[in-house]
Amino acid sequence: MNYFLTYTVYVLILSVLMGISTWKLFKKMGYNPLIAFIPFYNYFIILKETKHPKWWAILSYFPIVGPIMMSVFHIYLMKKFGKTLLQHQLLTVILPFIYMASVNYAKDVELEDENTNDLFLTDEEKNAKKKDTFVGSITFAVVFATIIHVFVTQPFGIPTGSMERTLLVGDFLFVNKWSYGYRLPMRPVAIPFLQGTITDTGEKGNPKDDPKSYIDGIKLPYERIFQFKKPKKNDVVVFNYPQDSVHTAIDRKDPYVKRCVAVAGDTFEMRGGRLFVNGKPETVLGDQEVQHAYMVEASSQIDIPELYNRMGFLPVIEKPLEKGGFEYRFQGLTNAAVKEIKEIPQVISINEEILPKDFAAIQYKLNADRTAYTKSIDTTQSIFPVNKAWNPDWYGPLRLPKKGDVVTINEETLPEYQWIISEYEHNSLEKKNGKIFINGKETNQYTIKQDYYMMVGDNRDASLDARFFGFVPEENIVGKPMFTWMSIEGAFKDSSSSYQANGWKIRWERMFKATNTGEANKTSYWWIAAMILILFFGWEYFVKLFTKGKTKEE
Repeated sequence: MNYFLTYTVYVLILSVLMGISTWKLFKKMGYNPLIAFIPFYNYFIILKETKHPKWWAILSYFPIVGPIMMSVFHIYLMKKFGKTLLQHQLLTVILPFIYMASVNYAKDVELEDENTNDLFLTDEEKNAKKKDTFVGSITFAVVFATIIHVFVTQPFGIPTGSMERTLLVGDFLFVNKWSYGYRLPMRPVAIPFLQGTITDTGEKGNPKDDPKSYIDGIKLPYERIFQFKKPKKNDVVVFNYPQDSVHTAIDRKDPYVKRCVAVAGDTFEMRGGRLFVNGKPETVLGDQEVQHAYMVEASSQIDIPELYNRMGFLPVIEKPLEKGGFEYRFQGLTNAAVKEIKEIPQVISINEEILPKDFAAIQYKLNADRTAYTKSIDTTQSIFPVNKAWNPDWYGPLRLPKKGDVVTINEETLPEYQWIISEYEHNSLEKKNGKIFINGKETNQYTIKQDYYMMVGDNRDASLDARFFGFVPEENIVGKPMFTWMSIEGAFKDSSSSYQANGWKIRWERMFKATNTGEANKTSYWWIAAMILILFFGWEYFVKLFTKGKTKEE
């Protein structure tokens, strides 16, 4: 069943429930009781009768926003029949159709004359009362922000250094959800602003036992509208982590941001830590900096905080040596940083860290008490696919599947395509007696149903990316970061570093800079944003001040 047909079924079910639980109330208001069953129009009548903007009815069945608006409209209707107490409002929100039905079928329910109490109010007080009936300005702000968050743009923070030095730890971005066509919400009943879980209530760092922020049973299929372009090579892209085993909803999986280094049909390869696409070295844009991991041996302790102050982001693991001195593993050093560190007096040696060729980067799961490793492969931390003798520095060549490709399925290729077949394209996949069955039929071929992309961090040696979790399906793509609206050094703790940034510091020079231009020197427009905010929040004050001054002159 496609998205819009499924959506229509949900709307009809809700409309039937609304009609069954309120038809008598509509009749008492002077309307044909059948109106209670008509989608959108039933809420239009409620808004008309309660003297609220009638266009709000459009929002009745919108994903995520709809449940909030419907609850507000139900409260309006119940107030119309005298149910104004807090407990009435709570019952209306928690058990809407059950509580409204109890009112609907009650013998003593009567329509209240709202104008009785308005006889002695001034016009100003009446206007103020109308404004306050939208269950407070906070509810309106939440609804408005939810509409922007769900349907236009979403804020996103950078907690790790995988995209350094293009995007810094502590950068906060706005993501344009329409960059590659708008992906319609797949879980329409959800708590606004929360991604996958409500809070960490169980085992720390284990989201599997945390309460979900959405109702998984009410779901809509994947659909993207107005898709006029697709991700290109070198685009910085926000997408949902493909192998998230906690959330079945694609749009509720953890959001990641990486650079799209190869698109469907391309061949991706790493040679000695250097990236190649279709046999050619990568194109390094102006806002990128080539960086690699280095091992440094020093005769005495290096003043890392001082290096932080001079170089900015510098995650490093410090380890004292038994023979004396210290060993440092820097995650990502540019050529300029390497040259500077070489000149430190106590540095004995500095060498780029490159894994040997044909070494398979495979990790195994810890047992229940986390004291030893089991024989089970930890696919999230292992190289993709797990049957290849590859690692992050020597990887591929790997061709990215393209929509319409017919690929061969056998023992050798199955680890490469099994997630595509079973998880991303939603088929049943079985292996019996050395034979492969897709949707119950034995086969050795499969036709790819969507395009796939290779998403890799700019800070290659500190990035959990497509080299580990594999192809990124087109359906997982959220959009493209537009600009950095805030940047705070020290906002996130780096668990992979022995040292942290020294306190919080706002990076004014990064605020309101575009993220996807590829230019080395981007202009910051934070002062324009500040002026807009001042005008937005201070407009009423300025109007009153001007009016007051004009009155004095007269």
